[in-house]
Amino acid sequence: MAVNFKMVSQRNGGGRYIRLTGDFDGSSACELINALEEYSGSGSVVVDTCGLLSIHPFGRGVFQKYCAGRKLPTNVTFTGKFGSTIRPQRGMSI
Repeated sequence: MAVNFKMVSQRNGGGRYIRLTGDFDGSSACELINALEEYSGSGSVVVDTCGLLSIHPFGRGVFQKYCAGRKLPTNVTFTGKFGSTIRPQRGMSI
């Protein structure tokens, strides 16, 4: 995992708010996937990317690949400067 990557999660009404900071690499992607799987029954999930410094292409690729084959929450919103970069492509399960 990128040395400076952090993921902070908190309850947000009936859902979850996840704030990502630092650099997003392959290990960071796996950590986010695991968190999303854990919150799959908890309502809406907001993933805030404002604190990310960069997204490594490998990290994005890992995240995209796993989103295609895993049961993740259906109501996930990606916000922040990297929201559209990290968001799974159309036709994926989020």
